Amino acid sequence: MPAITVPRGPALTIGVLSKHTRVNIETIRFYERVGILPKPPRNAGGHRIYDQDQLMRLNFVRRSRELGFSLDEIRGLLQLVDGGRYSCAQVKTITLDHLADVRRKITDLRRLERTLTAVAGKCRGGKVPDCPVIEALFDARPRNGGLNPRASSLGR
Repeated sequence: MPAITVPRGPALTIGVLSKHTRVNIETIRFYERVGILPKPPRNAGGHRIYDQDQLMRLNFVRRSRELGFSLDEIRGLLQLVDGGRYSCAQVKTITLDHLADVRRKITDLRRLERTLTAVAGKCRGGKVPDCPVIEALFDARPRNGGLNPRASSLGR
């Protein structure tokens, strides 16, 4: 990917920041409201103005979100960075905790995949009003990841 050239100095508007970081303008404003990004100074016309540090921070946040880190996890990482006294061990701990969450989600998704495959496999796809998938969704007793593949009449 080619290097992104960004104007130097505090002259980045929110639109320019959005373009260079590939983060939606409303998302940038949200990150400011929740404290992930510091509120930038404003120019005489009241427009937000950003600098290189804020661009780098927003890239960090975007990349962290792409990797599935929650806002709380990102906030924790940024607090370590902002304090300037972080260790690789601290970052590794946060990363390994996140990895454990990702692995749990993968396990849940695999279970869900098996359940949906089983339910869909019971459906002949005909034009009759009876549908085993709909019956499984109406079944209030979750099994095997949330759906009951053995709901009544599944063999139709």
